[in-house]
Amino acid sequence: MKLKSPPRAYQRMLSGRRLDLLNPAPLDIEVEDIAHGLSFVARWNGQTVGEFPYSVAEHSLLVERIYARLNPNAPAKWKMVALLHDAPEYVIGDMISPVKAAVGPGYRELDDRLMAAVLLRFGLPGIIPKSVKLQIKRADKISAWLEAIQIAGFDQAEADKLFGHPKLAEIKHIKLDLKPPMQVKAAFLERHAALLTELGS
Repeated sequence: MKLKSPPRAYQRMLSGRRLDLLNPAPLDIEVEDIAHGLSFVARWNGQTVGEFPYSVAEHSLLVERIYARLNPNAPAKWKMVALLHDAPEYVIGDMISPVKAAVGPGYRELDDRLMAAVLLRFGLPGIIPKSVKLQIKRADKISAWLEAIQIAGFDQAEADKLFGHPKLAEIKHIKLDLKPPMQVKAAFLERHAALLTELGS
């Protein structure tokens, strides 16, 4: 009897890599593909003001910036995890949280497999300490609050209810400035390269 082959779901990347989304291999993951994909994935389902969509790449840069501000002595590996915290969305897209919950555990399992491959690809620990996860989540919520009131049309009371009101010291001087996708891609790659250098030093 012929055994059935396991299901495959390949995505061809601009780098020429073919990534199996159901069983991702770390060697098929390239930072250029991540940066490119995230720069064209819109946060908030594209429901933001401005000439350009607010991309997941811009959000990732903001989260890493806030995380580093909250944790000035954090090692480069955790700042890199903060930068890459939404990396799987370069191939599976972004969904608002209520939709993720409605889709069920399948989305989370897919995201987790992709994230594990991303972490392995860049030499990062496969198990992230709970304290680090919580701090990255905190930075994520602060960034969501900023995005909500600055570009997504929320009033402050609604943003406070959904994301919690951050301390002013955490967000002082942060002003969102939407940029063209290729400019964001370049900024993402530049920050990734700087963190790689920091990791190697």
